[in-house]
Amino acid sequence: MSALTPPASSPGRSPSITDVAARAGVSIQTVSRVLNSAPKVAVGTRQRVQQAIAELGYRRNPAARALATGRGGVVGVLTSSSALYGPASVTAALGLAATEAGVHLAVEHVVDYEVDSVRHALSRLEDQYAAGVVVVAPVREAYEALAGAQLLVPVVAVSSGGGGATEVSVDHRAGARLAVQHLLDLGHETVWHVRGPRGWYEADQREQGWREVLEGAGREVPPVLEGAWSADAGFRAGELLARVPEVTAVFAANDPSALGVVRALTERGRSVPGEVSVVGFDDVPESAFFLPPLTTVRQEFSELGRTALRVVLQMVEELDGGRPAQDGEPQAAARSVQLQPELVVRRSTAPPRV
Repeated sequence: MSALTPPASSPGRSPSITDVAARAGVSIQTVSRVLNSAPKVAVGTRQRVQQAIAELGYRRNPAARALATGRGGVVGVLTSSSALYGPASVTAALGLAATEAGVHLAVEHVVDYEVDSVRHALSRLEDQYAAGVVVVAPVREAYEALAGAQLLVPVVAVSSGGGGATEVSVDHRAGARLAVQHLLDLGHETVWHVRGPRGWYEADQREQGWREVLEGAGREVPPVLEGAWSADAGFRAGELLARVPEVTAVFAANDPSALGVVRALTERGRSVPGEVSVVGFDDVPESAFFLPPLTTVRQEFSELGRTALRVVLQMVEELDGGRPAQDGEPQAAARSVQLQPELVVRRSTAPPRV
């Protein structure tokens, strides 16, 4: 072996197509052509690739090969057992996209996000010959567990907040900024915030975006009200807000929370939007039928699911010798995709009373 020849793959990890390419001194695309018996590969190059395959003991994942060749296969999905609208909608969108792509989903639900629970679920997905895994569990514990797992297949995280994982997400900070700027543009002096639960990346990012706009505009930053993703948590926060006369604008972390805020304010004699404007986040289907119809920030959960599946399939194909990435497609080292949200203005916001 020459001084330039990379060592075999690290212990505990099966050799990948990337290892083969490095050992043979060729591109991943060239290894892919050799694996698929494609023409126009020089004899010497083909021999070097075949020798590297033999030396490393490289074996293609059968599920990945099925995906790459269009003959069916399995993509794993790890998600929570919660019925929360966001994760449930992304998982449903993954199912529709998988049907259209001709692949199968193997879904593993976790009740909690303890390290053992997450890693056991990932192991079960590997046992089902999943060629790649999409993780739809946007909480810190899940990705801490994921970071320490030695997975042999590509993983895509939906809204992980970074941390080194390949990620498909919505720009939640940008969405929060849209909501808060809308309220400031209407003439409100400041905006109060009912945040989502601690440990959720979306909640952290939405609070950060809220704070950035107020600080950037030189406005007072009110104390954050702790909340959850539920209407009852929003209602409890709304009861507190109703007692503060100077409150004229509220940004709630999601639409059910906003619904609870509106109900509490109304029951305490604070009209919406006459006295207090309220903005939510997500644009759940019921938002347009709230009373009043809710101004909110729309994120396309269906697009999140479709994009996550597309990205994981691209990673599988490149890793296991399928179709190389086409021009303009992200490479494995720069794969993460961030979707932009949209402000939807309805009748729950108005200028403050003079």
